[in-house]
Amino acid sequence: MKKLLPLLLTLALLVPPLSADDKKENSRLENCGLVVQEIMDIPDDIPQDLIDKADCVIVYPSVVKAAFIFGGSYGRGAMTCRSGENFTGPWSAPTMMALEGGSFGFQIGGQATDFVLLVMNERGARAILSSKVKLGADASASAGPKGRTAEASTDVTMRAEILSYSRARGLFAGVSLAGSTVRPDNGANSKVYKKDVPASDIVFKGAVPVPAAAQKFISYLNKKSPKNKSSGKEI
Repeated sequence: MKKLLPLLLTLALLVPPLSADDKKENSRLENCGLVVQEIMDIPDDIPQDLIDKADCVIVYPSVVKAAFIFGGSYGRGAMTCRSGENFTGPWSAPTMMALEGGSFGFQIGGQATDFVLLVMNERGARAILSSKVKLGADASASAGPKGRTAEASTDVTMRAEILSYSRARGLFAGVSLAGSTVRPDNGANSKVYKKDVPASDIVFKGAVPVPAAAQKFISYLNKKSPKNKSSGKEI
């Protein structure tokens, strides 16, 4: 035991404790897993047909208003896409994401709101991962239909690159985020993966493994929607 103690102390010094920022990003990934499971498991949830046709999923837990005077909102979350050249593989390691701007009128008294965004095609996915994208301008977006029996093939749904959903105070709904911007949070990615790695490399090239904090998030999606059932992508 006396010989073992110095060894344990040495190992403890070599493995630095998690910083406050590390814990914050890990908590964010864990919350993404919790939010996506809770939203997709409720009876009047996102139609399974849409989940199965989505190329990517973005989750923003607990988005809050940044300033009541200007009505802006601010959120941080994560995005994962189906891996492979044609988005037909398992869900990828997540890239950290930011949501900024816009005024979400349904928020009451600063109530935090969870958002889930489905990215329905490759163009939308690549645009988001390469730069800041303004919803409704740089990428077409609309409130997503809900309910297991909802008609998921309407013209609006078929044209939209991004379908958005929200949950606040227990109420779940499709919601428009037009005017808001989404972008990769490169600073957060550096903290999660301990190196600078482009968001597109995380998602498209498999440059990093799925971090422990995101295991629930990714494993749930692999269970919920293991195959991409978009036209021409089924395998």
